[in-house]
Formats: sequence, structure tokens, C-alpha cells
Amino acid sequence: MTDMVQTTTAPTAARVSDTYRWAQLAIGVAAMVMIANYQYGWTFFVPDIQKKFGWDRASIQWAFTLFVLFETWLVPVEGWFVDKYGPRIVVLVGGVLCAIGWAINAEATTLNGYYLGMIVAGIGAGGVYGTCVGNALKWFPDKRGLAAGITAAGFGAGSALTVAPIQAMIKDSGFQTTFLYFGLGQGIIICILAFFLLAPKPGQVPNVVANAALVQTRRNYQPTEVLRQPIFWLMYFMFVIVGAGGLMVTANLKPIAVDWKVDAVPVTLIGMTMTAVTFAATIDRVLNGLTRPFFGWISDNIGRENTMFIAFGMEGFGIWMLYLWGQDPIWFVILSGFVFFAWGEIYSLFPSTCTDTFGAKFATTNAGLLYTAKGTAALLVPLANYVQQTSGHWDNVFILAAGANILASLLALFVLKPWRKVVVAQSTI
Repeated sequence: MTDMVQTTTAPTAARVSDTYRWAQLAIGVAAMVMIANYQYGWTFFVPDIQKKFGWDRASIQWAFTLFVLFETWLVPVEGWFVDKYGPRIVVLVGGVLCAIGWAINAEATTLNGYYLGMIVAGIGAGGVYGTCVGNALKWFPDKRGLAAGITAAGFGAGSALTVAPIQAMIKDSGFQTTFLYFGLGQGIIICILAFFLLAPKPGQVPNVVANAALVQTRRNYQPTEVLRQPIFWLMYFMFVIVGAGGLMVTANLKPIAVDWKVDAVPVTLIGMTMTAVTFAATIDRVLNGLTRPFFGWISDNIGRENTMFIAFGMEGFGIWMLYLWGQDPIWFVILSGFVFFAWGEIYSLFPSTCTDTFGAKFATTNAGLLYTAKGTAALLVPLANYVQQTSGHWDNVFILAAGANILASLLALFVLKPWRKVVVAQSTI
């Protein structure tokens, strides 16, 4: 509540040091690392849940879809709380819900139990995610792509260090114990970090940077105005079709490896030997994290849409090559890594493009509105499983995902780029 009082009573404040801004960013990144496993660790639990209860995979994966839906679709509401009351309370509640969600999973014996657990965890993770990305956009108006990318990297790469421990604990202690211990541990750390998060006061951060490659508005759009802008819905559509392919691979990485019979094959690369699925999962998370600040930084220099054209084109190519060559264990590891590297940047490019277009004042809420596209994309994950079950192979799923990314790549350069120039020019008249 103090954040709101300070923001409304102090019209301007002294500029803070870059060290202070980076410290705020680091706290956000640490919180993002703690929520990463709720999404990226799920794939390791699926085979054991299926083995214990005998449910079909598509039914189990609805828990993942519900997690992503509730993680994303409530972010605008959580963003409104952040913009009004500050980030601390939202992240604190988020940490509590994350812990409760996986504690429910630890006790669940029905599909509805897992659905409930992942819904609760999704609400908590969304509160943390939306708050930290929105806060980064506010603290760094001069480096939006990079700041959003570094923050989102915590979510993308945050689970890399726990790939092996989670699998080991599932093997040694069972998946239910793993749900409980990891859920409680991660939730408690999020709650501690929440007390150190602050939103910037007016005057504490630099002005929007002037850059010929970046098209940035001087106007702050209200969330209700944003929803009436057709260009917002173009960005939303692009987010959905790119997001769906990556989420499909995220949720089904181990099942795909099992179906292609490469999951348990030892692979040696860069002096390390692991089974293909463990190697792929580890490298995927690292590259999925690195891509976010990398492409965010690129976009700060060459423009958002030019960067989207390159990255989405790479993603389409990567998914197509994984479809062609992925049944070889070495290529499965390399190409799945390439796919994640070309996919994860959507979580830095879209929030920064949204804030460039609609202003920083309501950045958490507006970026949250766009982030709900991830939830819409998650609805296509069970669809991918049904397509695979019907045909008995993954071919059609990969072909559709590759084509969707190529379409988004072309839309970025030939539709979004010229249109956004017009919208921003009109907003500054």
C-alpha cells in the first residue's frame, strides 16, 4: 500500500543509479527462476502420472493447458493490482499459490485433482511473471527489449539446473514427493523475494530512448483503449500462432522422445554424456533463456519487427528440420535446442513491442493483455495430442507448427511494421 501512496503524493523523484535499477531487475529474475519448473518441469511428471493412474496422455496434458490458461489470462487483472498497489503484494500472494498448487498435485488421485493443482499454481505463477516483466519494462524505458528479455530468461532458463534433480527425485522418491518438496521450496523463496520488489516513481528512470530503428509512442494508452486497437489483435494473433508450436514441444518433449525411441539413448556432445531427453531438456532451457535477452538486445538496435522476421523464420525452419531429422538422438538434442532458441524470444519481443506502441504508464496491464495470447495458444496443445493420437504420428503437428511460424515471420515484416509506424505517428500528433 505504501507504493501507491508514494507514487500519488510524490510527482517526481531523484534519478536512481543504474546499479539500483539492475538490482530490481535481478530480484525479478530470481523470482522468475523460481516459477520456471511449474511450466518446464511438468513434462517429467507426465509419464509417471500416466503409469500410476492409467489415464491417456491427452487427458493428463489438459492440466498443463489449464496451468497456462490461468497463468496468462489473469495477468491483466494482476497487472491492474500491480499498477495500482505496487509489485510486492502480487508476488507475495503468487508465491503462496505456487506452493499450494504443487502441494495439491502431491496429494491428487484424480484428473480433477491435477487440474485444480495446476490452476492454483498457474494463478500464482502468472502473478509473479506478469509483475516481474511489467516492472522491468518500467525500470528500463531506455533498454526495454533487453530488460524484458533478461527477466523472461529467468523463466526460460530457470529450470535448467533442476532438470537432473527433478528427474532423480522422481526416480528415487516418487513424483508425488517431488511435487511437494519442489513446490514448497520454490514458493517460499518467491515470498521472500517479494519483500524486496519496488516499482519506479516518476523521475527515477531515464526518458524513452530516441532510436531511428525503434518506433515508440509518447502517449500512454489505457488498457480499455488498447483492446479497441486493431493492431493489438494482429500482435495477439501472431503471439498465438508462434506460441502454440513452442508450447507443444515444451509439454510433449519427453513423450515425443519416447515415441521416436530416442529418450533413453546416451548422447555425447561438448564433452558431456546424458540420455537424449535429459540432454535436450537441459540445453533447451538454457537456450530458451539466452534467446530472450539476446533477441531483446538485437531488437533494441535493429527494430522489433525486423527481429521478429528473423527469429520466427528460424523457428519455422527449426521445427521443420526437427520433424525431418529428430529421430536421430544427436539431431534430436541439437534441433530441439535450436527450436527453443528461436522460440523463447517472443517473451521479450512482444512485451517490448506492446509498450513501444501503447506507452509505459500501464505497461504491466497492457503487456498482460497481450500475454493472454500464450493461454490461447495453450488450448492448441491438447489438440496436438489428439492429432497425434488419431494419426499415430507427429508429422501433421510439426508441419502445421512450422507453417504457422513462417506466416508470423512474414506478417511481422510486411504488415505489423508499416502499420505500427502509422499508429505511433498518429498517436503523437
